[in-house]
Parts: sequence; structure tokens; C-alpha cells
Amino acid sequence: MMLPMDRPPRTPLQIDPTDATEGKLSGSSPVTTVRRPATRRYYGWTIATTLALTETISWGILYYAFSVFLIPMRDELGWSAATLTGAYSVAMLTSGLAAPFVGRWLDNHGPRVLMTVGSTLGVLLVLAWSRVDSLVLFYLIWAGLGLAMAATLYDPAFATLTRWFERDRNRAFLLVTVAAGFASTITLPLSSWLVDRHGWRNALVILAVILAVTTIPLHALLLRRRPEDLGLHPDGAKPITGDTPTASMVNRVGLTTREALRNPSFRWLTLAFFFETFAMVATGVHLIPYLTERGDGARFAATATGLIGAAQVGARILATIFGGRLSQTTLTMLVFALQSVAVIVLVSWQTRTGVLTAVLLLGAGRGVVTLMRPGLIAEIYGRTHFGSISGMQALFLTGARALAPVGAGAAYTLAGGYSPVLWGMATISALAALAMLPVRRYRRVTTGTVTPA
Repeated sequence: MMLPMDRPPRTPLQIDPTDATEGKLSGSSPVTTVRRPATRRYYGWTIATTLALTETISWGILYYAFSVFLIPMRDELGWSAATLTGAYSVAMLTSGLAAPFVGRWLDNHGPRVLMTVGSTLGVLLVLAWSRVDSLVLFYLIWAGLGLAMAATLYDPAFATLTRWFERDRNRAFLLVTVAAGFASTITLPLSSWLVDRHGWRNALVILAVILAVTTIPLHALLLRRRPEDLGLHPDGAKPITGDTPTASMVNRVGLTTREALRNPSFRWLTLAFFFETFAMVATGVHLIPYLTERGDGARFAATATGLIGAAQVGARILATIFGGRLSQTTLTMLVFALQSVAVIVLVSWQTRTGVLTAVLLLGAGRGVVTLMRPGLIAEIYGRTHFGSISGMQALFLTGARALAPVGAGAAYTLAGGYSPVLWGMATISALAALAMLPVRRYRRVTTGTVTPA
């Protein structure tokens, strides 16, 4: 449903939606953009608020809730924990493989249909999960849930926000990620209570209903492709006539996906995030076993690990408030280095104070990285093909997520303990920071190509 206030009068001189994709201007004279505040609330904030709610619910049910159902499913169906988590890994791989196609769809058609269909698919598959008895069917369900994740989680949300915001993009990212940062805090206790009260099968039915009610109608009714479709401009800026297009106007064009993939900056950026993803996923997966093995106790290990979520939220707020003092490339490089320091503290400071310090640093780094990756892609390559470029990078990062638990487990077996493995993760994080150095040579797109700083 489109409210009258969402469709302001169209001016005779503005960007034609078709020509904007190719970087052309329509009308009797070019259009420039000034950052004058709109008289009405910018519709982009309606979209950002919508995504803040739907991302929180979607992450909680489609991603985090799985761990709650491991033990009751194992006890009833007799499947091993390795077998059950294998299905979850299939979902992660499917999600990564689908990312480039999702990104291309978002660039060409926008989020409305994709995210509505993704939420509907997620609801149907969670219902199917609640009645599963066959292992093959269970794996097929989670392969499908991987597609639902690709269509509904952060990548499509960030692609949507990038279309609607330029100056206020980091604030919009912050709104969504701070809300979604509480997804596990809300969903895990709720899911556990539902399992205890109603059994795991009925608990999944209730979660499916919550997912349906809170995501499908909001995605279908409120999401829009881009501000130009409503006669608006990013951030709610008002257009005025001018003699020549400003750099800000040309920035919206950016690079095509092919141009971005051929640019050295993309390869270095992807390598840096590959290293960071591998090191942090491996550390996170094996953190509780490491702490338990060295004698900290299972309860303390679980409590300490849970602080990562709270640290993520706090770090995102601080990074948005103070991050403007540094370039995004410099800030990302420093965060990667900080994560290396955090792992070193974890191994070297053999006290509970050391563990808590390391966990808070790890959580802070992880929280900031969530904001930095989409911000860097938008800053360097522009907004027009953001979805496709981000999706191609996500494909490589999925490989890191899939390899990290297995690789760290094999290293643990070969090394005979976790300390050498964690030193290796600290080294990989340091390599991620070094890989950001070449990226600093490139600045934001201003003429359709990435130019050295």
C-alpha cells in the first residue's frame, strides 16, 4: 500500500530511472543535488525501520534457533550431532552459492518480491522441518532454508539501504544491525522456552507463525526498489537545476560488476575479508571447547562467549559515531589488527580477566566488520550494481565460513591442542589487516572508474 505522503509531486527535471542506471541525465537540463532537508519524513527511514524488525526476526528464527533444536532432535530421531550440523552447513553453502544471483536480482528488480518470497519460503520450510522424519528430507529442507537466508538476511537488506541512502547510509546500517544484534538474545531463550513447554515440533510451528506474521506482510507492503521510483532522491535530498552534474550525481553510477571484479581493489578487499572470516569463524566455533579444555568450565565458557553479541552492538554504535574521523579502509584495517590482538590475548592471558578482555575485543571487531564490508563496497564501487558486486564477494566468503570449522578441527588434531591453532588464527587476522593496505590506494568512484587516491 502506498500512502499519499510517500509520493511527493514530481519535478520536471530529475533523473529518469532507466537512464540513471547508465549514468545519463534526462530533461531539458542536467540535474544536480543539494542536501536540503525534505519537508516530509523520508520514506527511506520507513524501509530502514521495516528491515530492522524483519532482520531481527529472520536472523533469530532462520539462523540462530537451530542450536536449540539439536539436542531434542538428536534424542527423538537418533541422528548424531555431526549429522544434524551437516544440514546446517549445507544451508550456509547454498546461501553463498545463491548470493550472486540474489545480488543481480536486487540490482534489476529491487527487494520487494525477493524478500517476500524468501520469507514465505522460510515459513513453509520451518513448518516442514517441524514434521521431518527423513534424513534426506531434512537436508533438502535446510538447502531450501539456505535460499531463504540468501533472500532475506543482511545482503539484500544492505543492498536495499544502499539504494536509499548515501550521506546517511551508515546511520541506516546501524539502525538495522543494532536491532538484529539482539536476534539471538531474543530468539534463543524464546525457542528454549517453547521447546520445554510444547516440544520441539510444536515450537517450530509457533516460530513459523511468528516469522510469517512479522516479515511477509512488511516485506510485501513497505519495501520499494529505490527512491527515484517514488520521485525521491537518496537521503531525501531535493533536486535543483544546474549546468553540470555534480560528483555526487555521478557517484550513483559507479562500476559495473564486470569492471569491479577486474579491478585489483576488489581482489584485495575480498582476500582481506576471506582471511578475517576464516579466522573469526574458526575462533568462534572452537572458543567454548578451547576454554573448557583448559579448565575454565563449561558454564563460564558459554557465558563468556555470549558476551560477543553484546560487544557487537556496542561497537557498531561507537563505530558509527566516531568512525567518520577515519576512512573506512583505515578503520577496517585497524579492526582486523585488533582481532589479531584479541586472539593473542586469549592465548597468552591465562586468566578469566584475559578471557573476558579477548571476548569483548572479538565481539567489538565482529560487530564493526558487519558494517564495514557493505560500506566499503558502496564507497568504492557505487550504488547501482551494489547487489551484484556484494553477492560475488559473499560467494567467496562462504567458502571461508565452510572451510574454517573443518580446517581448525584438522589443525587441532595435527597440533594436539588449541594453542597452535589460535596462534595461526591470530596470524591470519594480521594478514587480513595487511591485505587492506592495497585497498587504501583507491578512493570512491567519481568518473565510472576507480582511481588511485
